[in-house]
Amino acid sequence: MQTPRSAFFAGMRDQVPIIFGMLPFGMIAGAAAVASGMDPWLAMAMNIIIYAGAAQLAAISLMAQHVPMPIVVATALVVNLRFVMYSAALAPYFAKLSTPRKWLFSYLIVDHGFALLTAKLKPDDPPELIEGYYSGITFTMWTTWQMAVALGILLGTKVPSSWSLDFAIPLVFLALVLPSLTTRAHWCAAISASVMAIFTQAMPLKLGLIAAAAVGIVVGTLLDTRNEELLANGAHKGAHK
Repeated sequence: MQTPRSAFFAGMRDQVPIIFGMLPFGMIAGAAAVASGMDPWLAMAMNIIIYAGAAQLAAISLMAQHVPMPIVVATALVVNLRFVMYSAALAPYFAKLSTPRKWLFSYLIVDHGFALLTAKLKPDDPPELIEGYYSGITFTMWTTWQMAVALGILLGTKVPSSWSLDFAIPLVFLALVLPSLTTRAHWCAAISASVMAIFTQAMPLKLGLIAAAAVGIVVGTLLDTRNEELLANGAHKGAHK
């Protein structure tokens, strides 16, 4: 019989293979922040408050280019839109928790934490086991991420500015995006957004980034909708044969 304590350690154990891949990502995020001119204490505070690697890198990149703050915030929100879907999917798991715990767990949501919880447990499993397992996942990830970013900040302050570590930001984004391009719709969305970004590079306030993201979202959504309609029509025709 699994207990909340054993569920917690099971979550920690399942998270271990993932954190080894996140360590260099966190270090790059910390180093990129100080390389862009951000004070170390501010970089660490930003990391604790936002706690979203891709959004942090996007914000750091734009802030280094002196983009107005509303554009920085809008970009970070677009990058993090997926967490709205994660929250909706996790709501049944945490329906019986107190409001403060729901707020805490919403702050701690990460991609692989969501994937692990939904793969290992069901919404109707005992709430104490869900809470224990999710706490093990998120405690391990949050602690590791903060240490990795802090180490990156520490090392980044010792790297000469002439090394220009900003190049690491687009490389990290490529490493994050490329493995997720698994369908024709994904590739079309990525290519259309890239082309749009090139042609809108001259737009003021870096608005081309928002335009490119919007185009990619529209193209991907349209293709996904079309594929679903084709599958539904095929199933409908097959049922009438």
